[in-house]
Amino acid sequence: MSLAPQPRLVSLVPSQTELLFDLGLDEEVVGITKFCIHPADKVARKPQVGGTKNVQIEQVRALQPTLIIANKEENTRADVDALRAIAPVHVTDVVTLPDAYAMIREVGQLVGRSAQANQLAEQIEASLEGLARNVPNGRRPRVTYLIWRKPWMVATADTFIDAMLSQAGCDNAFASQTRYPVVSADELAAAQPDWVFLSSEPYPFKEKHIIELKAICPMARIRLVDGELFSWYGSRLLESATYLSSFFPYFTE
Repeated sequence: MSLAPQPRLVSLVPSQTELLFDLGLDEEVVGITKFCIHPADKVARKPQVGGTKNVQIEQVRALQPTLIIANKEENTRADVDALRAIAPVHVTDVVTLPDAYAMIREVGQLVGRSAQANQLAEQIEASLEGLARNVPNGRRPRVTYLIWRKPWMVATADTFIDAMLSQAGCDNAFASQTRYPVVSADELAAAQPDWVFLSSEPYPFKEKHIIELKAICPMARIRLVDGELFSWYGSRLLESATYLSSFFPYFTE
């Protein structure tokens, strides 16, 4: 897939939209989703083409893109198939940190920013390397990571969130399952986590939900966490190492 002389990019993935801007692109980005919120000053000026799961195909067509960037998990296959009739679609699939580094480099190459993308991937990898070795006393806490309420849904194995938990020195309390299963309150209690992380996205957990979870997992410590720093696999990962290392003192309490 080669880059057009004057690329017109539509990004359907919030973390990859941010990546495009951080690679030095701006005017080239002609369309984004309503969930693309970073960087705020730049996305505010861009046309929206619906959500990640309900892309407005005709709005994308009207933008005359030369490349559409999508993701296997974020976007539906039906939308991607329909969009292929408009322009080439690059579909990323990111489950591990090596996947993320490769994605950054691939996108950089596609948009003519290979040097910047290579440098960014190297910075992120260096910042996250060995993070788990810094866990105090080498004790890996068992963590339940909640992404939804009513019904309860957890991030388990075969997810990027799980990869980030492992990198942070944590063991997933639901590692025997895959993807994002619905679990009952009894299953949450039976997992016996040391910690319960309540993500800021996709469900916006708040302080009031800590009390609710404390009744289910009375022995666990419960913390609100920044979901972007666990699940955005683009340039936002530059902030993740500092954020994740801030958890270490709590793990010894």
